[in-house]
Amino acid sequence: MPDISAALVKDLRERTGAGIMECKQALVATKGNIELAIDNMRQSGTMKAAKKAGRIAAEGLILNQISPDGKYGVIIELNCETDFVTKDKAFRSLGEAIITFALKQRIPNLEEIKARFEEKRIALVARLGENISIRRMGVLEGQLIGSYLHGLHLGVIVSGTDANEELLKQVAMHIAASNPEYMTGHDVPADMISREHKIQLAIAMQSGKKVEIAKKMVEGRMRKFIDELSLTGQQFVMEPSKTVGHVLNEHGARVNHFLRFEVGEGIQKAAVNFAAEVAEIKQQC
Repeated sequence: MPDISAALVKDLRERTGAGIMECKQALVATKGNIELAIDNMRQSGTMKAAKKAGRIAAEGLILNQISPDGKYGVIIELNCETDFVTKDKAFRSLGEAIITFALKQRIPNLEEIKARFEEKRIALVARLGENISIRRMGVLEGQLIGSYLHGLHLGVIVSGTDANEELLKQVAMHIAASNPEYMTGHDVPADMISREHKIQLAIAMQSGKKVEIAKKMVEGRMRKFIDELSLTGQQFVMEPSKTVGHVLNEHGARVNHFLRFEVGEGIQKAAVNFAAEVAEIKQQC
């Protein structure tokens, strides 16, 4: 039996949402190949879809700001350890100071921002008793920048051409709700499409359909798969009868880039939270 580490099982569990032993068995069967394990789990029905990134709980807030001329936008994520600190006035003030400085000075470099606010960060850590970090920052420039904040935990900025402020705000709201991974279907990597096609074909063939019927079923599923990954192919949340692409075309507008930040996106669980699961895995080895 191959040596399957607890860390590998943890990674697979976070990406699939499946149980500990299901993940371990899948990894044993593939000799530790996590991508193949995900494919096999999807085909067998163990999971409905592989998660592309773990939305692991982490505290903090998202802030965004747009320049007065509407041509420059900044978005940041400021992290802390507990929701209690997220609500602290001094913590929020630090976030506001950071993003205001980054916008006014047009500084796109995260390390430069971190250095500029290091003393204030350390002072706040000492005061609040929690680790605080300026985790990430994104910048967009263009003819017009739109933005949307959903509470404290989710934010979007988007750059557009020949678009008005209201349209870009609606597109930003759509991005917040639907979380597209790519701009258009043409941007979806060929290897991702090929991999999904193999999975869907295997699933269709297992249903007992004839080859030609199975292939037609897969064609439809692949169109849906690509559309759901791309902004322009998704059904517009404001008007579900149309895609985002159709709405943009009606306005003669184009979206060039977007950034979507969600608090804790991709952050791994603290080791202490996984200790019990590791112990359970070891007992089953």
